[in-house]
Amino acid sequence: MEAPYILSIQVGRPKIVTIETGSLVSENSWVTGFFKEPAEGRIWLGKSNLSGDGQADLKHHGGADKAVLGYSADHYIAWHNEIVSVKLPYGAFGENFTVKGLTEESVCIGDMYAIGDSQLQVSQPRQPCWKISSRWRIQDLAERVKLSGRTGWYFRVIHEGFVERGLPLILLDRPFPQWTIACANKIMHSRYEDKDAAAELASCRLLSTNWRATLSGN
Repeated sequence: MEAPYILSIQVGRPKIVTIETGSLVSENSWVTGFFKEPAEGRIWLGKSNLSGDGQADLKHHGGADKAVLGYSADHYIAWHNEIVSVKLPYGAFGENFTVKGLTEESVCIGDMYAIGDSQLQVSQPRQPCWKISSRWRIQDLAERVKLSGRTGWYFRVIHEGFVERGLPLILLDRPFPQWTIACANKIMHSRYEDKDAAAELASCRLLSTNWRATLSGN
């Protein structure tokens, strides 16, 4: 079986964006780092983000637990079949790494991957926000991402280093095989109905601080 690898890398600095949103519930002008562009060659991956990347809303994005956003390249076929009004390029969901060969069903909280001379650890699922809808002018897109489970996931950076397109993701450790991203998503969505499952997931020491607090009701 072919090892998973980085199919595409995207970065983008925060900027002011003006979009005619029609009935979308958002401001016409907003500051965002959601708009990512392909990056070629060797790129430095630091503790907080990739060189050339940044986040506008640091309360909800970025930080040590959300340094890099990964998204499965395998999902793009499904999205292209479901959304015919626009051709979604890699990076369409704001991801830094578009990864071939991994999905939410196969990635687990705490997974440690070597990418080149860097090491990254999976910290939490991505929770889609309204910016996905506003970016593509599809009112229900964020909700569709959530309900489909095709959310993506965040990495924290354990060892800094250079990365580039085409590098494999080599799994070094999987301490919590029971906590796939797909499973964590389901528990977060049903946390009020299944408090025992929420508490069990919250006890995972490698889950991000914010997710542990939310699951614990804090």
